[in-house]
Amino acid sequence: MQLNIVNETSKLEVVVLGQPHSMGKRPELEETYDAKTYETIKNNSYPQEEDIIHEMTCFEEVLLKHGVKVLRPRILENCNQVFSRDIAFVLEDKIIISNIIPDRADEQEAYREIFDTIYFQNIYNLPEKAHVEGGDIIPYKDLVFCGVYKGEDYSRLKTARTNTYAIDFLRELYPDKTFIDISLKKDDKDPRKGILHLDCTFMPIGKDKAILYKDGFLDEKEYHFLVDIFGKSNTFEITEEEMYHMNTNIFSISPEVVVSEEKFVRLNNFLEEEWNIKVERIPYHEISKMGGLLRCSTLPLIRKNEE
Repeated sequence: MQLNIVNETSKLEVVVLGQPHSMGKRPELEETYDAKTYETIKNNSYPQEEDIIHEMTCFEEVLLKHGVKVLRPRILENCNQVFSRDIAFVLEDKIIISNIIPDRADEQEAYREIFDTIYFQNIYNLPEKAHVEGGDIIPYKDLVFCGVYKGEDYSRLKTARTNTYAIDFLRELYPDKTFIDISLKKDDKDPRKGILHLDCTFMPIGKDKAILYKDGFLDEKEYHFLVDIFGKSNTFEITEEEMYHMNTNIFSISPEVVVSEEKFVRLNNFLEEEWNIKVERIPYHEISKMGGLLRCSTLPLIRKNEE
């Protein structure tokens, strides 16, 4: 397989979609590793497996309708495999295998058959000290935006997933790209106060537009930097409540088509009426209770080069 990912929005050809089956028991409060799951366990609103299966089936049907080849990881017994974006990510023709948190290391075994179809010289394992997950890596033209956390309490925060050591490694691997660190607010227990991954506060869509949540950034200057890149008229600002429900975490099939949660009414109407982007609306609310949404569930392998 000849991998090719240079941005978030070019026409999608091949993608890995996570796996909803055999998720195992509901985690205990102390076993959670993101603020949204912590909240849903505490509130006794953790989703049922049959609801997750239904939502991911709806997602797969939309992808297939648009001619996308959909791969799935092998089912592991009693293992939550919904969020494939954390397992690995593709930049250009290389796939980077993430050093994900130890609680989830078993998930990578389920991708062995998919990885076996990729040229071995294009598969990169990170040094042990380099931590990065795909939700923190957002390519845009010659830029790669990288969500990071640089605080001294990094090792104590479960929601701190990407460090500067990993970004330095990527800079060496891709000398022709410009990697831009963006520091995110973190909170292990309150999903309204912290940002798990960069794609939970920022997302490029179309050819030159973006969705942004201003208060997700540790330094407001970095928010203004992103607005300057895209232009004020090309950004859609979401509220704290919309961030809480993960309105940035939609998924592009092409510059003209996105998949979005059906309850994101303000966003979905704006995309269609103001930016002329077709929105495929599907239910994905139950999955959001586990700390991720549509982009988190995907690992794009091949997008068509823009002409």
